[in-house]
Amino acid sequence: MSSDESWSPSEEDSQASKLARKSRDAPFVPIGLAGCFAVVAYGLYKLKHRGSQKMSVHLIHMRMAAQGFVVGAITIGVLYSMYRDYIKRPDMKNNPGSEE
Repeated sequence: MSSDESWSPSEEDSQASKLARKSRDAPFVPIGLAGCFAVVAYGLYKLKHRGSQKMSVHLIHMRMAAQGFVVGAITIGVLYSMYRDYIKRPDMKNNPGSEE
């Protein structure tokens, strides 16, 4: 490695720019994470007012809701990605001169 090639942190992508780029590539992942955090926050709020429900049952219900939200968001994201790649994209048969 030569001394001309010095590393500086400004040359690297920051964490915020990496997150923004990943969010543009897969927009439903941050939505799923936000939904998971929202369900967890709601569960913590309702923990105080759960009534006669056992703690373990309450936690299981909140875990299932958070996981369901994340799995649903990822599924919608995969379906959107498949739509964007296979349906919205012009056919290669109609455009024989263009290559990807």
